[in-house]
Amino acid sequence: MTKTQNSRAGALLSALLFTLMSLALITPSVSAKPIAESPTSISPLLNGQTVPSIQVKDLKGKSLDLQQMLQEKPSVLFFYRGGWCPFCNAQMGQLQAIEGDLLKMGFQLIGISPDAPEELRASMTKNDLNYTLVSDADLNAMRAFGLAYFTSQTISDRYMAKMQLKNKLWKNAAGESRLVLPVPAVYITDKTGLVHFQYINPNYKVRAEPKLILTAASLIPQ
Repeated sequence: MTKTQNSRAGALLSALLFTLMSLALITPSVSAKPIAESPTSISPLLNGQTVPSIQVKDLKGKSLDLQQMLQEKPSVLFFYRGGWCPFCNAQMGQLQAIEGDLLKMGFQLIGISPDAPEELRASMTKNDLNYTLVSDADLNAMRAFGLAYFTSQTISDRYMAKMQLKNKLWKNAAGESRLVLPVPAVYITDKTGLVHFQYINPNYKVRAEPKLILTAASLIPQ
């Protein structure tokens, strides 16, 4: 190869590398899925997929990497709408009742909601919880798991007023400010963060039975 050819090849390689670097900078993170327009149009994380690196916050507002938390031990994750939701409170109580069994099996239990850290502390006290709750007020986890959706204008207005919610409102495609909630879900992962089980129901009044969660957890390889 001549000197001129080497120069051209080098220039092409430099241009290619620059293009790839530019694409890496402008391509949105694959872990952030769009917020769905309804609870029935979500695209959830599926069995066989791995939980990506996601920033959530603990009770004191400190940032945590959810992926790192899941690599410590097998985990049962549940997404709930907030401590203001009676169905969520009922679920949290049911999970508290089986936490001891999960711990004996080597699992940790983690609840994720759009509640702010101070609201999580209130839920811990109200429901006498021992397991971990984390705040996803920025929707990082809900979007990574593909569970986030816009509530209707009517529901947004009703919940914000009646429940006196402090949640941030988000703009939908039409530029309207809406409340974003997660479709309630349960995920069970192994200690590498690989999803082995999921239960997702757009009907927020229907939650996974504790017996189903225990049975699914017993089948996860340790």
